Amino acid sequence: MDFAQNLVLENSRVRLRPLEATDFEELKVIAFDPALWEFTLTRADDALSLADYLAQAVQDRQTGRRYAFAIIDRASGRLAGSTSYYNDFPADQRLSIGYTWVGTDFQRTGLNRAAKHLLLAHAFDQLNYERVELETDSRNHKSQTAMRRMGATEEGTLRSHRLTQGNYRRDTMIFSIIRGEWPELRRTTFAEFDTRG
Repeated sequence: MDFAQNLVLENSRVRLRPLEATDFEELKVIAFDPALWEFTLTRADDALSLADYLAQAVQDRQTGRRYAFAIIDRASGRLAGSTSYYNDFPADQRLSIGYTWVGTDFQRTGLNRAAKHLLLAHAFDQLNYERVELETDSRNHKSQTAMRRMGATEEGTLRSHRLTQGNYRRDTMIFSIIRGEWPELRRTTFAEFDTRG
């Protein structure tokens, strides 16, 4: 994946574009909700932590560690949250999707699923990758349910896997979608967003 590319992905519901430090003012309207950050590795629920989050996202893209996207709701034109590619291993033809958070007003609206459609389509159809991984805190049942609903397969739990906020060592649940599953998921789970003929 080319981290220097200014990648913009779009379907009928959502537009993804690179997350920038200048997104601060629009994001603070939705980010300053502590409930959004309960199970995340870091928090961005006040001015300082959101500024740090955005600066880290920009730096991670420059170093090829993570490609963070702004999630834009096409119906309203509003910034709704963020999601990322990370753990990119071109030699293994795999990457991860995560660092996803969506403002409360946009939850359970299909926006997150529409964003995942774009990221999965790009990973499988443009990057020609074989595997996309998703991970979540084992305590985050809402995230696990969303991953299952979009057709991801639960592969197991990595115990005491990552250090998260408050120096808590979380267990991480791993899900995946592989290339062979993508055509059926595209036809069923993501059909409303797919504009291919």
